[in-house]
Amino acid sequence: MKKILLLFTLLLSLQFSTVSAQTQIDVNGVTVPRKIEYQGKTLQLNGAGGRSKMWLEVYVQALYLSQLSQDPQFIIDSDTEMAIRIEITSSMVSSNKLTKAMNAGFEKSAGANLDQLRPRIETFKSFLSDAITEKDVFILAYNPLDQTLNVYKNEVLKGKIQGFDFKKALFGIWLSDKPVDETLKKNLLGM
Repeated sequence: MKKILLLFTLLLSLQFSTVSAQTQIDVNGVTVPRKIEYQGKTLQLNGAGGRSKMWLEVYVQALYLSQLSQDPQFIIDSDTEMAIRIEITSSMVSSNKLTKAMNAGFEKSAGANLDQLRPRIETFKSFLSDAITEKDVFILAYNPLDQTLNVYKNEVLKGKIQGFDFKKALFGIWLSDKPVDETLKKNLLGM
């Protein structure tokens, strides 16, 4: 009887660990969900990776799509639900450093549209202005119904930015021909 009970316990624990492994993955010590819910739709993990600056990992980022793709331009140009999840992994990340990095990313991504996007970029940066600590999670989710980018910090909506053009520039920071990090781009594309 003890052997049967032990076997049953072992099988049950294996089943739960398999289910757990299917619902999330580990990326550089950060637990990343394989799916997230947004606007009543399930978005699937397309890819995830870490962002490093000067040999220090600063965040782990994941890309969620309603239709998985390895084509970065298709993702940028897609007017469908999608989201980026960023979990801060370093106490060295501050609001000031994050907004400076976003500025540099938008300059690369937006190109000729930068001046037109500038007021919305400033509003976006204001949503990142609270103190940032290790393990903070940002979700940047695009809603095609009203063409807004919704900014969440630790599951609290910080605000919305209007415009499909803004969404394209934001996702382009990591997926354009001039991404902020080529290795992260490949990881987000699941390559």
